[in-house]
Formats: sequence, C-alpha cells, structure tokens
Amino acid sequence: MTSITSRNTGALVVMVVLLAAGWWLYGPRSPSTWTATDLAILQSLSIDNLPPLPPDPSNAVADSETAARFGHRLFFDTRLSANGSVSCATCHQAERRFSDGLPKGRGIGLSGRNSRSIVGTAYSPWLYWDGRRDSQWAQALSPLEDPAEHGGNRMQFVRLIGDDPAYRHFYELLFGSLPDFSDRRRFPDAAAPVADPALRAAWQEMTAADQHSVNIAFANLGKAIAAYERLILPGPSRFDAYVRAVLSGNQTTAEGILSNEEILGLQLFIGEARCTECHNGPLFTNNEFHNTGVLTFPGDLPDRGRIDGVRLVRNDPFNCLGEYSDDPDRNCPELTYVRTGIELIAATRTPSLRNLGGTAPYSHKGQHDTLASVLDLYNRAPLAMIGHNEVEKPLGLSRRELKWLEAFLGSLDAPLATELEWLTAPVN
Repeated sequence: MTSITSRNTGALVVMVVLLAAGWWLYGPRSPSTWTATDLAILQSLSIDNLPPLPPDPSNAVADSETAARFGHRLFFDTRLSANGSVSCATCHQAERRFSDGLPKGRGIGLSGRNSRSIVGTAYSPWLYWDGRRDSQWAQALSPLEDPAEHGGNRMQFVRLIGDDPAYRHFYELLFGSLPDFSDRRRFPDAAAPVADPALRAAWQEMTAADQHSVNIAFANLGKAIAAYERLILPGPSRFDAYVRAVLSGNQTTAEGILSNEEILGLQLFIGEARCTECHNGPLFTNNEFHNTGVLTFPGDLPDRGRIDGVRLVRNDPFNCLGEYSDDPDRNCPELTYVRTGIELIAATRTPSLRNLGGTAPYSHKGQHDTLASVLDLYNRAPLAMIGHNEVEKPLGLSRRELKWLEAFLGSLDAPLATELEWLTAPVN
C-alpha cells in the first residue's frame, strides 16, 4: 500500500512540475481568463477612465487659451530668473517628460529634491513631493523666488511683465490694467518677503497696499503658467490598448499588444505585489503621502517630507483659502480637512507610474538610478530612517518576478496627449 501511494505521489509531483514548466515556457493565463475583479481593476487603471480635467475655481483663467499662450511664453522665458539663464523648462524638459534627468533639480543652485514631472498634475490636489502647495499656480510661483532655482523676486517679475509690451498685452487682456510700478520709491527694483535680508527689508519698507498690488500681479503670473501646464497630459500607452482589447473580448488582438513578461508583471502588479494600494486610478497614483523606507540622499539629513509640507501649505498666502484665490466661496475641502499626524513623518507624494521611461533617477531625491532598484526597495521593505515604513512586510518576489514587474511598467510609456506646438519654446 505504501509503495502504491509513493508511486501516485511521485506521479502527481511530476505532473505539477510539468504544468509549471509549461506555464513558465508559454507565459501567463489568456486574457479571456481574467476574473471579473481583475477586469474591474484593469478598467479603473485605463486612461480611458481618466475624467475630464477638474476645474480650478481658485484660478479664473485656468482654461483660457489666451492665458495658456501667455503661460507658454513665461514657462520658457529665462528672464524669469536672477541670472537670466533659468526658466521653468530648465528643470521640466519636454523631451524628458517634463523632468530633468538629475537626482536633484539644478537652477541657480542645487535644489533640495528631485524635479517631479508636471505631466497630469492638474489632477492632483497637492504639488511637490511634500505637497507644500495646493494648486498648479501656487506651485509655479514658488521656484521663482527659491534661491536654488530661479533665484529672483516678485518685484523683478511683475516689473518684467510691465516692461515687455507683449507680456503687458497678454496680462491686461486677462486681468485688466497692470498697476504702474515705475515709481522706484514705492516699488524698488528688487523686493520680496523671502529669507534674503536685503529683499525682505525692501519689501517691508513698502506700504501694505503696494505689497498687495504686487502680490496680485505675481499671483496672476502663476495662474497663466498654470493654464499652460494644464495642457500637459499623458497619452494612451500599450497597456491602455491592451485593456481596451481585453474588455472588448478581442483576445487575439490583446495577445499581440503586450509580451508574456509584461502580462505576468501586470498580474503581479494588481495582485501579489500589492502595487495598486498606492498606484491606482488612470494616473497610477492615489496622490497621497507614504513613507516607504527610501534611504536619504548621501550627506543629507533624513527628509521630513509631508509633516513639514502640511505646515507650509497651510501658511502659504497663495493657497486655496488665501486672499489671492479667485474662488469666492473658498471651497477648499482638501486643505480644510488636510490629513495630519506623526504618520506623515518622511512621507512623500505617490508619483504617477506613467511615462517612467527616460525620467530616471527615481524617488524624491533621485536615490534610485533604475526601476530595478526601486522594486528591490519594496521587495526588501527596510526599516525607515525616520518615521515608519508603511511597507511592513517584504514582498518576497523572485528576481524573475521583479523583472516582469519592470517589464510591465515599461508598457505605460507613451507620447503625451499634448499638441506639439506646446512642447517647445514659442516662436515670437
């Protein structure tokens, strides 16, 4: 009896090995065998499920083509810097999916963090890795006065608008008459409420009314740049074509779109690897903040992340609740009910996974040169340097499975859904 049982067990083992070998050789299950739950997840990730651009009531010109054309010029204009050599496009290069290929952004000096892509940011309630701004226009203002980025000051920028006939024309079409800033006794050449002592002193010598006039013009400059940035959107990828074919029941077409390795990676992505816990929706991000145990940048103190970002966005005079918002109702639920707590220590905003190709290095300070390195981090789930790593257990995936995940991520690369004229500097 024992020998018969042993023979049966041996045969069963051989059968399982042969079935497994066939699966490894011939790839994942057919698209026709995706479960109903799988199909619902795939549909939720498809770019076809991306809703229309959400309105921005805080920016009255958000969807104005005139404002977009004004913002397009401003975005590529190096005069919006202290040394005349830095523009928004310096760190947000169209050919790199509006990133710059550097661990940390480099303008006048070295920025504190990696330059995030601006593709699709109109869908996010928060900007920057730590979410310290709550609109595209408020974010656009911040680097202009950052000494490591554009290094300029708001008095310099609003005077540029007034002195450039084309810019003045755009401005007054959109916002009405620009104040007369020609009186240097009231409006010095350089002034701003920033850390630089000379700039701050010059700003404090101005009357509150004159400061307010400058702030309005400065905010409007940001709103024009935001109108341009709202046009920078992701386009459909091979993954989206695959989902379309699967949902339509066209199995033959689906099997020719993604490779076996990419489909295996997709199965892991929505299943065992638990990627959709944070990378969900058509942009593959929940736009929330998570501590995932990323090591700090060499020589830097650990990054406090969102715990500081909450404080900064609340104190930003250009936030949704501030006096420079165009929304008369100040309807700002994200800011009003913003999440706080010690769990936000070292948490950073979940990046979109669309168009990762060509945007290395990755993470908030470019700590990872490759996607393989990022995936290895999640697979190991190390202890966080500060705070608590939310990835509590190692994924325990094999090297082959990690390769499949990386292959799937490559299927999310695609041309932008933005007309080519917006992707290069405007011709004057």
